[in-house]
Amino acid sequence: MEEIEVDVVAEPDLSDPVLVEGLPGVGHVGTLAVEHLLEEFESELVCRVFADEFPPQVTVDDGVAELACAEFHAVQLDGVDLLVLTGDHQAGSNAGHYHVTDAFLDVAEDYGVERIFALGGVPTGELVEEYHVVGAVSDDALVSDLADAGVEFRENEPAGGIVGVSGLLLGLGGRRGHDAACLMGETSGYLVDPKSARAVLEVLQEVLDFEVDYETLEERAEEMEEVVGKIQEMQSQQAAVPTEDDLRYIG
Repeated sequence: MEEIEVDVVAEPDLSDPVLVEGLPGVGHVGTLAVEHLLEEFESELVCRVFADEFPPQVTVDDGVAELACAEFHAVQLDGVDLLVLTGDHQAGSNAGHYHVTDAFLDVAEDYGVERIFALGGVPTGELVEEYHVVGAVSDDALVSDLADAGVEFRENEPAGGIVGVSGLLLGLGGRRGHDAACLMGETSGYLVDPKSARAVLEVLQEVLDFEVDYETLEERAEEMEEVVGKIQEMQSQQAAVPTEDDLRYIG
């Protein structure tokens, strides 16, 4: 196998498609968001991207193995066409992230993409009650429209920048002349976060002017709330157990 191989499955007729990326990252926010789009709308698998930078493994479905890859899906909505990039893995090295992202951009350009949205999460280190979406863009001319949609642009945040494909889509995409933005939902960073994914999608739907139902994401959010409740209960019980220092002062 070559370092990177692209297997074309279909060639849909797309009109000025927008690339929407959601690969694994903090809180799986981007992955949840794009998976929800693919669940809610009719989509067509366009191509698979294989790379030796992906983990050396296969997925198995009903006994059938498939080599690790990333996938592009076409979603045609009223008023906007999307080219959705998803997958279970990112590259395993710094150089690999560059090579794989370049390949993703090559595919996107083959379908006429000029506008890019990378979706992900930004960790807060604590449970989030009110979800905000933090933004970064390839050009400051893009800030105004996103700010009008509720995206917050904060000085020196996210701390340390944006790593992986989401960051490089802005950096490399911007160098290629694309309008690229990263929408990052606040999340604790400890758990899979459907609420953060919804916050990101709500911004995306306002910017691109489409409608999507959130019922299944709400159900997943309720399941995660139950998990969080149990964790908090366990933490409270642990805090109530006396320590050795506490026992020293007992009668």
